[in-house]
Order: sequence, then C-alpha cells, then structure tokens
Amino acid sequence: MAKVTATGFWTKSRKIGLGLLVAGVLAAIIFGSLATEQSARFTLSEDSGGAALEIGGTFGAILFGIIAAAAGAALLAGLDQRWFLWALGVGIVGLVLSFLCWQISDAPPGQNFMPMVNMVRSTFLLALPLIFGALAGVLCERSGVVNVAIEGQLLMGAFAGALIGTMSGSVWIGLIAAALGGAFISLLLAIFSIRYLVDQVVVGVVLNLLAIGLTGFLYERLMQTNQREYNQPPHFGTWEIPLLSDIPVIGPALFRGNIFLYLALILVIVLQVALFRTRWGLRTRSVGEHPTAADTLGIRVLGLRYRNVLLGGMVAGIGGASYTLLLYSFSKNMIGGKGFIALAALIFGRWSPTGALLAALFFGFADQLGAYLGAINSIIPSQFLAMLPYLATILAVAGLVGRVRAPAADGKPYIKG
Repeated sequence: MAKVTATGFWTKSRKIGLGLLVAGVLAAIIFGSLATEQSARFTLSEDSGGAALEIGGTFGAILFGIIAAAAGAALLAGLDQRWFLWALGVGIVGLVLSFLCWQISDAPPGQNFMPMVNMVRSTFLLALPLIFGALAGVLCERSGVVNVAIEGQLLMGAFAGALIGTMSGSVWIGLIAAALGGAFISLLLAIFSIRYLVDQVVVGVVLNLLAIGLTGFLYERLMQTNQREYNQPPHFGTWEIPLLSDIPVIGPALFRGNIFLYLALILVIVLQVALFRTRWGLRTRSVGEHPTAADTLGIRVLGLRYRNVLLGGMVAGIGGASYTLLLYSFSKNMIGGKGFIALAALIFGRWSPTGALLAALFFGFADQLGAYLGAINSIIPSQFLAMLPYLATILAVAGLVGRVRAPAADGKPYIKG
C-alpha cells in the first residue's frame, strides 16, 4: 500500500497566498487613497518622450492591488503547484505596479513618468556583480563547498582589475588580473576547507576580512598616494548588436551593452546546460550530493572540488571587475555587501544558474527602484530607499523561499576512506 503523507491545510503555498491577498487589499486601499488623478506614465524610451503606457494614478493603484489580491486568493484556494511561480510572479508585479502608480502620479509636474529603457538597463547593470557572484556560488556549492567568501572574491577582483589595468594600460589584461584576484581568494578557501577541513563558513568570513584589509592597505599605500599610476583603469565601452538593438525597450537596454553583460548572460546559459546536460555537470552534482558514492565510481572528489572552487573564484573576480573596468576607479570596500546579496540570490535561485540570474535581477531592480524614487523626490525617506535592496533580500530569502534544500554534501568535508 502506498504511503500517504499528511500535509495539512496551511501549506507554504497557501500561507504565501494569504500574505499576497492581504498585501494586495492593503495596496489597493492605501496606495489607491494616496495616489492622485495625475497619470502614471511608463515611457518606452530613455526620457519622457516617445510612446508610453499611461494609466490614471488612483485607478492603477487600485487595479494592480486587486490583481495582486486575486493572485493571492488563487494560491489560497489551492492552485495547482505547476502554476505557483506564475501566480507568485503576478502577485509581486501587481504590488510593485500598484506602489509605482502611487509614487509616479504623486511626483512633481514633469516627473510623473518612468523611463523603462533606463530602468531595465540600470537593473542589469546593478545586477551584474550579483549575477557573477551567484554563479560563483553555484559552482562551489554544487560541488559541496560553501562559498561565503563571494564578497572577498568580488572585492579582490575589483582591486586587481583596477591596479593591473592601470599599470598595463590594457583593459583586457586588467580583466585577466581580476579573474586571478578572485581565484586567489578561492584558492585559500579550497586549501583550508578541502585540504585542512576547516569550517567553511568560518573560513569564508575570515577571507572576506582578509580581502577588505589587504585591499584597504594597498589602496592607502599605492592608489591613494598616486591615483594616476595605480588607480585610473581603462574602461570597456559599449558594444551594440545590430538589429537586436532596435527592439523596443529590451533592445537598447540589453543589446547596447558591455562585455560584462554579455559574459554574464552567456555564462548563465553555459552553466545551466553544463550542470544538467553534460558529464561534468553530473559529476559535479554527484560530488555535491553524495561524494562517497561518486568516489566509488572513480570520480576524483577532491580534485573536482578544487577545480570548481577555483573556477568559481575566477567568475566572481570578473564580476568585481565590472566595477573598476566599467564604471569607477577602486575605493576601499567598494563592494559594500553585494557579495552577501549574491549569496542570497544563490539561495533564492535554488542553486541553479537561471534561478540565480532571476534572483539577481530582482535585487538589482530593488536597488534601481530606490535610486529612481529618490530622483523623483519621493516622500519616502532616503534612508529607507537605501535599504530597499537589503529589505528585498530578507523578504525573498525568509518570506518567499522558506525551507529549501541545499546540495546534501554542501559544507561537509570529504575524507577519503
């Protein structure tokens, strides 16, 4: 006789549905009452001109709040699990749009619009280090090594890219140096966690502190005293892809991009296919789930872990270079906690490359939304707006993800018998 498992009425899906239902009703009431009759315009360009999607502020805030509540009601009623993510997505988008209808309609005259091209472009730009950092985490944790050192890998990559890029005058040499800088932190992580069996979380925290201290010391000794010779790295330019760049909204945002954007998207596709469609991916997942069984089949568990951890460090180092070889010069602790948000994106994305990409974009959008609201003089305090990406991280990991299962051997040292 088949075993029947009692789940009870209040499943995770129904709890989230109840939360969405309540949030949607509150959004319709509160945002609807605060919004004005002035239109909220979502322009399909980089400014206020051109085509736009336009809706009355009060009407839009109420409508989208009701849509979010309806999505929550569907989940509460026991919607089939195959449609869970779709309903959840509709609910979250509805809440965001209800909020934006209030904010945009309440903006000063001439600022009651949101330029969608800039929003999409900036979302991807802010998400770049998160995407690379989360992919580094996927490579490590799918192999059974917890990577809390993503922050340090990003920071060392940013520093090495700026220093070597400036000294060589070559943006490509700077990019290679950034990858090696991230690999240096990963090498230490691999040696201490795989060879000497030190607690992987503790090692990760220590390596983050090492990267902050080392780069801070060298910045003060070299870069701060002589910016021209040590901290004026060359920057990558914009690469436009013909035809694709003419697609409305998405074209200018994605296909008039930079090398880091294209590398991030290519890496997501390559790693998704490699992890779930190749022999290397099967071996990596087996080492992360059951290393003893993998060892009995002739897979070199420790060797594979070393290689994947180093590869993950190189990926994170390139992500760090997206700061110094694309936008800025180096400054002390310039990553500012993005490595930990990347770790959250890894968990939110359930240890898959495509999931990590979507989670990173979610956090990147929250970051850009804070900047946009500040630009239109939102009544929300600026301190709260600066907290948005971190609040989104807490909400996503604690509220939406709940209990997720990491690879079974993640964080567990393997001692060959």
